[in-house]
Amino acid sequence: MTTAPARRRPSDFLTEMFRNPLDPGYAEAARRRAERGPEPAGRQVTGRFGRAVVLAATGFLLVVAYHQTVAAQPESSRVRAGLVTDVRDRQRDADRLQQQADQLRDEVARERDAALAAAGTDAGQLSRLELATGTSKVRGPGAVVRLADGPPQVDPVTGKSQPAKYGAVLDRDLQDVANELWHDGAEAIAVNGERLTATSTIRTAGSTILVDFRPISSPYQVSAIGPRDLDRRFTDSRTGQRFHAYVSAYGMQVSVDGRDDLTLPAAADPQLHYAQPVPGASPSPSGGSPVPSRSGGR
Repeated sequence: MTTAPARRRPSDFLTEMFRNPLDPGYAEAARRRAERGPEPAGRQVTGRFGRAVVLAATGFLLVVAYHQTVAAQPESSRVRAGLVTDVRDRQRDADRLQQQADQLRDEVARERDAALAAAGTDAGQLSRLELATGTSKVRGPGAVVRLADGPPQVDPVTGKSQPAKYGAVLDRDLQDVANELWHDGAEAIAVNGERLTATSTIRTAGSTILVDFRPISSPYQVSAIGPRDLDRRFTDSRTGQRFHAYVSAYGMQVSVDGRDDLTLPAAADPQLHYAQPVPGASPSPSGGSPVPSRSGGR
């Protein structure tokens, strides 16, 4: 009978490692090098020359790359500055045109009301419809909910500031605030001056929040006209408590203030689409009139 070799204990490996720290492969290479003797002088010079050439080529490439980067930086900065200036100019033009449109809308509204009054038509019904659709300027008491991104985070390795990851205001945050204000009795709401209607959208495009396709930026101000205790209703709601938790957990900046007098602008006139019956359509199987399909609009 043959006996199995005894299993080595972990302590044997540690003892062997400390006793012979050099890997056997290195020891064998050193022994062969000693047997061959020193390399010829010509081979040593050739090796040194090759290493010098490689280092010189690497240094040359680094210098060229650095030069190209530094040379292209002013041009890229100039192009970026030109784009920023162009965007700001277009934004100023859009704001100026919007002001003109608001002034013309007010003039049209005054002329319309005067014509309706002269004709003996009830203009109150039209005013109530405008209030419901958000196409008229409104004024009254309410509340303002202000949201802003949390403070930037500092990278512990590089020391550079980075945008807040969890404390940034998202499009769904503005949606939640607006929906809660509607639920609490708000009659009109505007986000950074953009009036909300039944067809308004709040969404994100890239890193920018859009309200009806108009970009807005932090801080975000959600103004609502409604009951005088609208601020208290929002603060005591489940949504208000959740945003209060965001302040302590992520550093998001949230404040709710009651206002005795707020003025909200009118929304843009909606583009209405109407369904038209198809000429020569066959009657429905039930014998009734054909049902036209809806196209566009909501």
